[in-house]
Amino acid sequence: MYPENTLLAFEKAAAIQGLTGIELDIQLTRDGRMAVCHDERVDRTTDGSGELRNYTMAELKQLKIDAGAGKWERIPEIEEVLELLETRLKDGLKLNIELKNSIFPYEGMEEKIIELVHRKGLQNNVIYSSFYARSIERVKEIAPGVETGVLDTKVSDCLYKLMGGCKADALHPFWRGIDLSVERLRGFTVRAWLTGHLYPEAPTGGRLDLEGLEKMGITDVFLNEPEKYL
Repeated sequence: MYPENTLLAFEKAAAIQGLTGIELDIQLTRDGRMAVCHDERVDRTTDGSGELRNYTMAELKQLKIDAGAGKWERIPEIEEVLELLETRLKDGLKLNIELKNSIFPYEGMEEKIIELVHRKGLQNNVIYSSFYARSIERVKEIAPGVETGVLDTKVSDCLYKLMGGCKADALHPFWRGIDLSVERLRGFTVRAWLTGHLYPEAPTGGRLDLEGLEKMGITDVFLNEPEKYL
C-alpha cells in the first residue's frame, strides 16, 4: 500500500494494532551515513540509478520515491526512522534492522548502528539480522546482550551459520526453505521471510496457512501485508 522502506510506510505500519514489529534494511552511504534501503542499487525504488554506496546522504535525499497521487517520499536515514518509531518501540514494538552487507561489507556499520541504538536506549527493542554470519558475530562481539537473527534461504543453512559460531539468537529463513523437521527446530526462534503480496502461495485468492507454518516450526513471519491477518 505504501512504498517500501519509507517514513510513510513505517508510520502506517506502526499504527497497525497487534503488530509485533517492523523490518527494514540499512546500508552505508559514501560519507558513512546509514541509509534505509533494501537494494544495493537505487534503480528499482527511486528515480535515480547506480549503487547506493556511491551516493552521499545529501545526494540520496534528492532522489524521489513515487508514493502515488503525485506525492513523493525520500530515502530515510536510520536516525529519522528511530525518531519516528521511538515511542512505539518503547511501548514494546520490535524493530528488525537488517544489515545489508552480504554483497558489500560496509566496514564499521555494526559499530555505527549499535552505538546509535544504545544512545537512544532502544537496545531491548531492536533485533539485528544479516545474511553475512561474520557481521552477526561482530554485533555480538560489540554488544553481547543484543538480539540477533541470521538470514539465509534454507533454514538448515541458517542453523549451520549459527552452529559455526556467529552466536545468532534466531534463524531467519525463506518460508519455502524449511528443510528441517519441526523436531530439529524445536527450541529455536524461526522468523520466516516472504516476498510479494498477501497470497504468495495462492495468487487466486487463498491465504497463507499460518497454523500450517507453525506446525513446520516457524514461530514468526515477515509479511508485506500483516494487517490482513490481524
